[in-house]
Amino acid sequence: MNRAKLVSFTAVGAQTAARAAALLSDFVCERYARTVDPSLAGTELTRFAQQAMVDCDLIVFVGAAGIAVRAVAPYLVGKAFDPAVIVMDEAGKFVIPILSGHLGGANALAQRLAAGLGAQAVVTTATDGRGVFAVDTWAKENGCAVLEPEQIKYISGALLRGETVGLRSAFPVEGRLPPHISMDATAESGFCIGYDTAAQPFAHTLHLVPRVVHLGVGCRHLVPPEKIEAAVQAVLQSAGIPLSAVCAVGTVDIKRDEPGLLAFCQKYGLPLHAFAAAELAAAKGTFTASDFVQRTVGVDNVCERAAVLSSDSGRLICRKTALDGVTAALAEQSWRAVF
Repeated sequence: MNRAKLVSFTAVGAQTAARAAALLSDFVCERYARTVDPSLAGTELTRFAQQAMVDCDLIVFVGAAGIAVRAVAPYLVGKAFDPAVIVMDEAGKFVIPILSGHLGGANALAQRLAAGLGAQAVVTTATDGRGVFAVDTWAKENGCAVLEPEQIKYISGALLRGETVGLRSAFPVEGRLPPHISMDATAESGFCIGYDTAAQPFAHTLHLVPRVVHLGVGCRHLVPPEKIEAAVQAVLQSAGIPLSAVCAVGTVDIKRDEPGLLAFCQKYGLPLHAFAAAELAAAKGTFTASDFVQRTVGVDNVCERAAVLSSDSGRLICRKTALDGVTAALAEQSWRAVF
């Protein structure tokens, strides 16, 4: 679940913040009414902003834009890491995304809040203002990791000038490509969709990695997280897949509280899907069987079956790799680049 913090500075602003929070049902919202809540008396806004920039996906300031800018400015990291930051006036007439409009989703969230409040969204990014394709917005909406966010400016700049931008995709492409995007033309700037992060077909190449690979893991009790990571890196390297493509981890239910596995998932922000032995046994496909695993957990294979189940019966793309008490396998869910 995404996290949001909303801070207001007047009694009217506190009411607007409450209305906005009600529209963010997919967020865990915390509201900070600085002039209404006595417990916040004497607290520093800079400390609030510093913590929120680290642990939130969205920060909403109900007040002056200058206050928001000065509060978050010391803690900016980069467009691939900064949360969405939105400013609203205390009466809720205007909703202005000021940070992470595309990758963080601030533009879309501002439009959602404006629609719910009967307000005006003020979106200032050039691609949105001119109706030009925004590659970072497309990547976010289609579940792709953006590896070189610094390259986005070259693609957006070329499109705003009416120049052709190249596209290369290792996945099937569906739909009509946006204007000035070509899969055939030679271009100075372009983006690649796939797992090959070394390919450089353009002078300015942006790699978009679909996050569609599910990792299945089996392990001995109390295996340290570094051994789990070593096994994961080994199976990814053998398959030629970057870690950024992994979107979830699957295992058997008796391992749902395994400390090393939980630590690995927490480190990379990956959800852990734990399946009962009977569920794993019912997975469709041909798997690498082990009598020892059958006797131990009640099913002949954990990593391959868990990867397939986690991927919603996806394609097994790398079979069991065993290393230092850890087994790992990879499955890929079905995905297409849809425009």
